[in-house]
Amino acid sequence: MTDEMPSGRGEDEDDPRWELPNERKPVPELVSDRVAELVQTGELLPGERLPTEPLLARRFGVARSSVRSGLQRLQARGVVEVNRGRGWYVAEDPHPQVPPIDDPASEREFDDLEVMEVRIALEGIAAALAAARAAGVPGKVDEIAKRSREHREAAHDDPDALLRTDKAFHLAVVEAAGNDFLTAVYGSLVPRVDGWRRESFTTPEVHDRSATEHDQIAFQIRRGDEVGARMTMTGHLLGHYRALSRERERDVEPASFPAFVDATDSPDWQQKS
Repeated sequence: MTDEMPSGRGEDEDDPRWELPNERKPVPELVSDRVAELVQTGELLPGERLPTEPLLARRFGVARSSVRSGLQRLQARGVVEVNRGRGWYVAEDPHPQVPPIDDPASEREFDDLEVMEVRIALEGIAAALAAARAAGVPGKVDEIAKRSREHREAAHDDPDALLRTDKAFHLAVVEAAGNDFLTAVYGSLVPRVDGWRRESFTTPEVHDRSATEHDQIAFQIRRGDEVGARMTMTGHLLGHYRALSRERERDVEPASFPAFVDATDSPDWQQKS
């Protein structure tokens, strides 16, 4: 990932490449469409740092909040990524992954702890669905196990690799749930806490614990245990939630987010033939 600004390109704020199309769309969507086009045409290269948010706002002639929302849309699709303290970059492999759901919430700023609370609920259900639906589909289960192994094998001192492999594991679980709407919501939600997630891998012990818990989640999904999958995923994310609340110096007593009490309490999510 290079720290160089786009060399000689886009320094002029009148550069037509930075003009937004005259279309009846929300401004953040226009921004994301234009940046995505510059990536697709090679005007912005993989690993290249984007201009700062204030500079992009001046070039596009829009509010900085619209620029940030537009970039967050692209982040959710895997086109760009943020390195807190250094700025926005074109992803090394800038191919769209999960398209974010169009929702007014995508243009708002939310507290990281609020986002984590929703993430806990969302991914707990996703893990249970994956156990119910993917256990009989070897390809899905093998993909989850592969992503777990890649996270375990990532270097302790490479936070970018740790974040990338962590995201790939959780995305594999969500996709194995077999619910397109859930996947779309996930695509809009999770990038909001990517910066903190990257910075959370501070020690080898944190990485080892994360990798072990990923393995446990993958095991419960493989054996088709909906309750176990939900409990292990919920416990895994609650650990991150509590760490984040301590970092924010917030005396937060998290909700219990209970898993189902026993198998008889669990709804039947099996796919009907």
